[in-house]
Amino acid sequence: MPGGSGSTYTLIMIVVLIAVFYLFMIRPENKRKKQQDEMRSSLRKGDQITTIGGVVGRIVKVDDDTIIIETSEDRVRMEFAKWAVSTVGVQKKIEDTNNNKKNRKNQTPEERAEAQSLDAE
Repeated sequence: MPGGSGSTYTLIMIVVLIAVFYLFMIRPENKRKKQQDEMRSSLRKGDQITTIGGVVGRIVKVDDDTIIIETSEDRVRMEFAKWAVSTVGVQKKIEDTNNNKKNRKNQTPEERAEAQSLDAE
């Protein structure tokens, strides 16, 4: 049956494609989400955090779904949802999208010179 073997081959290729998609797309994303959830559930009073909006502060109170942080020595307090926490600690490296090579061709010569001087530092 020549027709049967062709459809079997197609079915096998579809299964292989789904397996590759799972291994390279779905599994790493689920692993990353699990790590983020563990980090957010382990937040404690006194931890220094950075939010997804870039706000840096020290945790003064932790509730089930929210945290309260102090953002400066003036004791300014702000309440955030736990899902808004990006990292524990101060996020050190910020990627400037204007410094990406593919975006440099859209920059003016002055912007390119500024970006190169920032790279040299």
